[in-house]
Amino acid sequence: MGRGRQKAKQTKVARELKYYTPPTDIRALEQELSRRSATDVVDHRSAAEDDVDPYVDWNDERD
Repeated sequence: MGRGRQKAKQTKVARELKYYTPPTDIRALEQELSRRSATDVVDHRSAAEDDVDPYVDWNDERD
């Protein structure tokens, strides 16, 4: 008999967690993003550099 009440409470808690949006501290976010070091920056290589096969010379030497 108590299962319906228990399930309703679980559903209520799940719904509260699903739609909960904590307050965002914009200043803290700005500070964190402004402190990024050079190592945090993504390496943007050109597509041509990705196409180079490092084993081309090795294959030629075996023949």
